[in-house]
Amino acid sequence: MNTLLYILTIGIGATVVMDLWGALRKPLLGIPPANYGMVGRWIGHMTNGRFIHTAIAQSSPIPGEHIIGWAIHYLTGVAFAGLLVAIWGSNWIQNPSIGPALAVGIGTILAPFLLMQPGMGAGIAASRTPNPAASRIQSLITHAIFGFGLFLSGYIVQLFLPE
Repeated sequence: MNTLLYILTIGIGATVVMDLWGALRKPLLGIPPANYGMVGRWIGHMTNGRFIHTAIAQSSPIPGEHIIGWAIHYLTGVAFAGLLVAIWGSNWIQNPSIGPALAVGIGTILAPFLLMQPGMGAGIAASRTPNPAASRIQSLITHAIFGFGLFLSGYIVQLFLPE
């Protein structure tokens, strides 16, 4: 049971780190943070059997899409923390290291590149966006920061583990 609590804490912590980066992108780089309402819209349309959109922003709004999107965002972060522990074992929680955390964090880029972006109308790896290279670089940076967040959260969690 403790392992599940640690995974939950690490996943939420890593996602918070990623969101802090998203908030800093606007003043530092002029790039607005992600709109998780569009993720909620995409997920909401799935309940009606619609999985692929030409442009998600043009699709009809879904009641509660912002709440749905943010919930999915954090649940995904927790799931990826679970993946980290599933691959490297629960011993990673007692002795977190940056390599596995970055590997999982960067590896999670496959989810938006191959699932979310195509489903939301942006194409595989943002190929249908105005500047695919910039979108890909920002995704890579964001997911690397999520990986760092996994490590940082794991490090903080292990400080509070019983001896």
